[in-house]
Formats: sequence, structure tokens, C-alpha cells
Amino acid sequence: MALRFTRIEQFIRKHRLHVLRDVALFIIITVLIHFLWRFWQVQYNYAPVRDFMYGLMGMLSAEVYRESAWVISGLYDIVRVDDTMHMYFPNECVMYVNNSCSGLKQMLQFSLLMMLFPGPWKHKLWFIPAGVLVMHLTNLFRVVGLAVFMNHWPHYWEFSHDYLFRPFFYLVIFLMWVLWVEKIARR
Repeated sequence: MALRFTRIEQFIRKHRLHVLRDVALFIIITVLIHFLWRFWQVQYNYAPVRDFMYGLMGMLSAEVYRESAWVISGLYDIVRVDDTMHMYFPNECVMYVNNSCSGLKQMLQFSLLMMLFPGPWKHKLWFIPAGVLVMHLTNLFRVVGLAVFMNHWPHYWEFSHDYLFRPFFYLVIFLMWVLWVEKIARR
């Protein structure tokens, strides 16, 4: 078994495939975390920390709602913003920010990816919190972008939610990971 692993390592070195190995590791870790999260969410309802998770998601989604409503109100005349986390637009469309809009999954996904991925812990201790902040800002951008679609092209809202802004989160995670691999972990 050790001989086989050595041959694989030699092959990787000879053909300079380290980048592909790193990308494969990124994909495996990201997909694994995604499916484990979904399994934990659907099958166990976040047990044994359900109350903590729902409290944290509620707090984060309320913060995203508050901050995005502030940005959106500078762009558009929002008819009404209320404590139920709904935004009412002049075109009679309504956008609701719920717990799944908190960005918690992506923050934890990024954090776990960085913890599991090789690199010096002295850099991880500042890079992970910085990445969590970037995930929060990405989430704000996502909610504001969804409001733009809701206000101008409401018939494209579902498409923009599912196929434009959701993958954008993973693009940002990937770019943060590239920054980690290329610039920070190899210093």
C-alpha cells in the first residue's frame, strides 16, 4: 500500500499535478461538507444543538435583513420594511429573509474547509475569521442582488436565487481557497 502511494506521489510530481490534487481535495471536502450538512439538517434537525443553531441562524438572518434593508433603501423606495423580515417593493412584490438566508452554512463550510485543508495554523487563525466576514459580505451582496431582481425582474427571481446567487457563494469560497493555497499557505 505504501509503495502504491509513493508511485502516485511520484506520478503527481513528475507531471506537476499538485494543482489538480489540491482542486480535487477542495471539491471532495466541499461536497462532503455540503451533504453532511444537508443530512444533519434533514435527518436530525441539527440535533443535539438544534436550539443553538436556530438561534444563531435567526440572529444572522436578522442582521442580514437589517443591513441589506439599509442598503436597498438607498437604492429603491421600499414601501415597507417590518419586524417580520419582509420587504415590500413598489411593484407589489414581497421579499422575505428567512433562516436559510443567514449564510451560516456557507460560513461553516468555509471554516471547516480551511480547518481541514493543509496549511499553517498561525495563518488559519486570522484567515478563517476574515473569510467568515467575506461570506457575510457575500451574503449581503446576494440579498441586495435578489432585491434588485425582485424590484426590476420579479419573474426571474427564482432563477436568480437558485442559479445565479447560490453558485456565486461557492465561487467566492473557491476564490478564497485559491488565495489560501496560492498566497497564504505557501508563504
